[in-house]
Amino acid sequence: AAASTSLEKSYELPDGQVITIGNERFRCPESLFQPSFLGMESCGIHETVYNSIMKCDVDIRKDLYANIVMSGGTTMYPGI
Repeated sequence: AAASTSLEKSYELPDGQVITIGNERFRCPESLFQPSFLGMESCGIHETVYNSIMKCDVDIRKDLYANIVMSGGTTMYPGI
């Protein structure tokens, strides 16, 4: 796990070229939670989910929270 939190990481592309990226590999997923990083004035995904559930009837909120499923490529980022 220590390698995944190191600031720089090298990747080999399909054509054999090796690239090294730094903190930008953390900025992409962080923009899901802080859209202001991209200059957007909107809530992060966590706030959007919370706000949506809070607009629902109080009797179903627990079920909604219990059925949140994270899927897709962004779930592969360390710490998510």
